[in-house]
Amino acid sequence: MINSQARLLDRLCDGMKPGQLEWIGLRSEHRGQIDVVEQADAIAGFGLAGDHRSRKTPGSGRQVTLISREFIQQVCLHTGHRHIDPVLLRRNLMISGMNMNLLRYQRLQIGEVILEPAALCHPCSRMNQALGPGGAAAMYGYGGLCARIVQGGTLSVGDAVVRLAPEPKPEGQRQNSLPGL
Repeated sequence: MINSQARLLDRLCDGMKPGQLEWIGLRSEHRGQIDVVEQADAIAGFGLAGDHRSRKTPGSGRQVTLISREFIQQVCLHTGHRHIDPVLLRRNLMISGMNMNLLRYQRLQIGEVILEPAALCHPCSRMNQALGPGGAAAMYGYGGLCARIVQGGTLSVGDAVVRLAPEPKPEGQRQNSLPGL
């Protein structure tokens, strides 16, 4: 069953057009200010240079957080906001032009960097402060994804976001799959 789920996900993603990296935010400390930058260096296994997560224990599945412009638009619909500054949502990268729901368990290339998004990035109660009452509820299902950095390098605002074909697994090893498919 897992192999059939992986094949279905691969078919759904086949031919997916590239998206674009629109925004980069770095947090020098936990709950600290977000510094908006045009370019960042990604350190494989750690995170983005200058972000507090890059100084954590290596191997975390939350080295980088991603959200899409389309998800932010959905949050706007639920909160009544006309626009939400990505700074308020405290993610590292904002992309556009791709169905973020299909990016989970895929490999993405942004500039020189290769990411593997896996975990959902659930909103915390701080979103009620940032977006007003009900902000966390409005973001549920639209919080984005957490990813590991597989290959380090530089990424820049304006870079294409490209889904990479899955790497073949050795015989007997399972492919990642999207739960529920």
